Amino acid sequence: FIPLLFMGGIIGRLLHEFAVTIVSAVLVSGFVSLSLTPMLCSRMLKSHKGETHGRMYQFFEHVFDGMQDFYRRTLQVCLAHRRIVMLENISRHLEMGKSAMQATFDGAREIGFTIVSMTLSLAAVFIPLLFMGGIIGRLLHEFAVTIVSAVLVSGFVSLSLTPMLCSRMLKSHEGETHGRMYQFFEHVFDGMQDFYRRTLQVCLAHRRIVLLAFGLILVATVVLFVVVPKGFLPSDDTGQLFVFDEADQDVGFDEMARKHSEAAKIIREDRNVAGVMAFMGVSGSSATLNLGRMIVTLKPRSERGSPEQVIQELRPKLQGIPGFKVYLQNVPIIRIGAHLTKTEFQYALQDTDTKELFAFVPKLVDAVSKLEGFQDVTSDLLIAQPEMDVKIDRDAASAVGVTAAQVEGALYTAFGPQQVSTIYTSIDQYWVLMQVDPKRQGDPNVLSQIYIRSTNGQQVPLSAVAHFDKSVGPATISHLGQVPSVTLSFNLAPGVSLSQAVERIDKTVAKLRMPDTITGQFQGTAQAFQSSIAGMGMLLALAIFVIYLVLGILYESFIHPLTILSGLPTAAFGALLTLMLFGIDLNLYSAVGLIMLIGIVKKNAIMMIDFAVEAERGGKSAEEAIFEACLVRFRPIMMTSFAALFGTLPIALGLGAGAESRRPLGLAVVGGLLTSQVLTLYLTPVIYLYFDGLQQRMRRRRSSAGPTVTAAPRHIGSVARE
Repeated sequence: FIPLLFMGGIIGRLLHEFAVTIVSAVLVSGFVSLSLTPMLCSRMLKSHKGETHGRMYQFFEHVFDGMQDFYRRTLQVCLAHRRIVMLENISRHLEMGKSAMQATFDGAREIGFTIVSMTLSLAAVFIPLLFMGGIIGRLLHEFAVTIVSAVLVSGFVSLSLTPMLCSRMLKSHEGETHGRMYQFFEHVFDGMQDFYRRTLQVCLAHRRIVLLAFGLILVATVVLFVVVPKGFLPSDDTGQLFVFDEADQDVGFDEMARKHSEAAKIIREDRNVAGVMAFMGVSGSSATLNLGRMIVTLKPRSERGSPEQVIQELRPKLQGIPGFKVYLQNVPIIRIGAHLTKTEFQYALQDTDTKELFAFVPKLVDAVSKLEGFQDVTSDLLIAQPEMDVKIDRDAASAVGVTAAQVEGALYTAFGPQQVSTIYTSIDQYWVLMQVDPKRQGDPNVLSQIYIRSTNGQQVPLSAVAHFDKSVGPATISHLGQVPSVTLSFNLAPGVSLSQAVERIDKTVAKLRMPDTITGQFQGTAQAFQSSIAGMGMLLALAIFVIYLVLGILYESFIHPLTILSGLPTAAFGALLTLMLFGIDLNLYSAVGLIMLIGIVKKNAIMMIDFAVEAERGGKSAEEAIFEACLVRFRPIMMTSFAALFGTLPIALGLGAGAESRRPLGLAVVGGLLTSQVLTLYLTPVIYLYFDGLQQRMRRRRSSAGPTVTAAPRHIGSVARE
């Protein structure tokens, strides 16, 4: 697009018009898209139907389908409201007997400022996401840019294209005969509106009770936010499991291969498994021989349960192999941290004194294993590796003419192996390697049968100049930031949140009185979770503050933004309560759902308050103005709320690719909409009247103190809001 913009710039420069630059670039790019792109596609693209794709292709296809469905449904929820409000208001004027053109002008003029307020405040909700750092910022940056751009374009379309289409396509249906379906829905809506009118009158007559209920909801929201289990990234179903298995540290290759094959056979015969790919040996994430890996491919979703259910079914079957431990994990799509451990979550301990570190880690592993909700607790501490220490008796070696270098050379020749010669042929060459028979290399008695040629030419047995001691030692020593470290890893049982696990581990570490020289910190997903929890409250507070600033600028008031935002606690209350009822923790996706609720729920109050403010300027009292506003805006409020509800319902039901991870977002939005839809219809009018009374008292105080300055009328385009 940059070369096309440059071409348009040349045309615009020649014609001395900046607008021509943009128009030319858009037209040229559109021409290229309609002509050159189809031609290139016809020459270069080919069908892949029937081809067999690898696991990597299937993995990214799964991720893309999930992201595409997530963005599409989110945009459906966020973009339809303003066009619905514009269409409804023009239809209302058309029902008054006006012509289509006049109804469009009057309806657009009346609702224009409301559309602007809804658009800018909704876009402002996602602006803080653009400045978030860390893993949350990287995950949500593109999402925020997409939503903000789409919302602004949707607002422009609602103020321009939608009224134009209404003026051309809408017509009055007065005098027409409607069918039974129309009459049924009309009767249902009239009954709902009549019920709302009567209940609203009761609430306005008992304002203190309604305000007390609002206070209770506010307190309950704060309590729910504190007690709700919290997580980071929900598990997703990619159709694969990753398996680590571990044998005793002194296991031989043949024994390890036998146990590894036995575990792979058990997994392969499970009814949920389609195939198993098994690896073993020292490579990659396995630094020792006693560790093996497997990649398990599951059957299609219609033929099995969730990955967590499959793991819980496999765990008892794999516990029957003696001296062998198997760790299964559902690796998330977004894996945080470069260190892949045997289980999903990590807690790292560091200390420069390895003896003190190695002594404390087994105590912590044993204590965490006994905690409720923890499974497969293990560590990467391998200090039981069998060793044979060869200690040279230097006096005896010196007496017979044997040096330490000769002892080292003899050991390397026996177990190295050492290349001693090369055999050359006409077409190839072969190395001659000297070593002890591999079948006898594991026998410690072989050391006493090794002889060393001394400086005087005599054959001296190794046992005459050295002593042999059996011991155990670390097979590997991991480092974190150049400091020796040991990583404790664990899985969580179903229903246990990451916040509960973090709290229990912190209490356990404090109870064990960890030495001062040892430092412990969570790694990977658990570490990112801690930072996200610290920033989640700030993110929500910043989003609310930005909306307050935008609404304050639009309404030129400090009071009306507070009235609009007063409905947010009801939405948060419903969202958090729904998550707890369904046993889902407050994770990254449900936090995004709360942010979406902030933008969606406030539109109810914006529509009511904007109408009430105009009615008050027309000479009506605050009670009459807000009552009429509630009844007039009842239809668009119900239309937009049901549109958002049904747009989010497929996510809440877990439909579509990768729906498991996005289900918390859908449940949060649906629960928040259901509660806020009912409560804000009654709370917002009462709070509006209380704030209006407060504003009137403030005005009387200012008028008694001195003259006041009236604010200039607001303008939208060329239309003044007198």
